[in-house]
Amino acid sequence: MEKTMAEIGNKLKEVREYLNLTQQFVSENTGIPRTAISAIESGKRKIDSVELAKLSKLYNHPVSYFLGEEEEPVDKTFSRLYRAAGNLEESDRQELIRFAEFLKHSDKQKQENQKNMR
Repeated sequence: MEKTMAEIGNKLKEVREYLNLTQQFVSENTGIPRTAISAIESGKRKIDSVELAKLSKLYNHPVSYFLGEEEEPVDKTFSRLYRAAGNLEESDRQELIRFAEFLKHSDKQKQENQKNMR
């Protein structure tokens, strides 16, 4: 199913806002004028393939996602963790990995204990 200009623009706006990016930031990092981004997001202007490719790369979503050819590529929780971890020092990221592995092991242990109690 082909998406309309308004649907593509809305999807681009949703992702930009979800990533907590301003139109100005997007403009500065893609070379697309802020006014063009606004017009694209509101469905008043068509987006060309080069612009869509730039936005897709910045938003870390495949072009096909914006065209409606596939669903959300990554669980939103993972996206939030990824963004949060990006602002951490390397040592803190390593600590986050250790903690995630601890939680994973802890969950497996809980499941085993529940299984043994039956």
